[in-house]
Amino acid sequence: MALSGFVAGMVGLAYASVPLYELFCQVTGYGGTPQVVAAAPGTVSDKKIAIRFDANTNPKLPWKFKATQTEMTVNVGEQTLAFYEAQNLDGEDVTGTAVFNVTPLKAGPYFSKIECFCFTEQTLAAGQRVDMPVQFFIDPEIFTDPDTKDVTTVTLSYTFYPAEPEEKSVDAAEPDNKRKKS
Repeated sequence: MALSGFVAGMVGLAYASVPLYELFCQVTGYGGTPQVVAAAPGTVSDKKIAIRFDANTNPKLPWKFKATQTEMTVNVGEQTLAFYEAQNLDGEDVTGTAVFNVTPLKAGPYFSKIECFCFTEQTLAAGQRVDMPVQFFIDPEIFTDPDTKDVTTVTLSYTFYPAEPEEKSVDAAEPDNKRKKS
């Protein structure tokens, strides 16, 4: 009985490990995961930091994706707006989803996003080109942390992937004449 309970608990933890790890990264900034916040702190420092912008596209996604600017220098604590550009090169609508990170990884807890195209899936019509904004700030605490005092440049990187298609229910996938009637 105890062994069965232990095995069931371990299987449950295995299934929960990915969502729990993602939550841990979002809360702590571990692995270069930026923070998501409602607004900038209001305290703007005269200290500056360079932000580089990186854009990548998975080869399976027929999009052209690039940063509008390659680098900008911002005041720490200042709410900043940057843009990426995406274009669907395919002949039909395509949906993509972006994953992101910040390097150096130790800067993740201090890079905060307010608004971002990466929060939702993006669908582009055939040939459509769009500007995709990201609004962010660097927390002034970055210069009080002994581990990040030496950070002078932070790179914000995105990679777009094809969105996973939603699974259809068995009933919705079967033609009407093949459905079992109750």
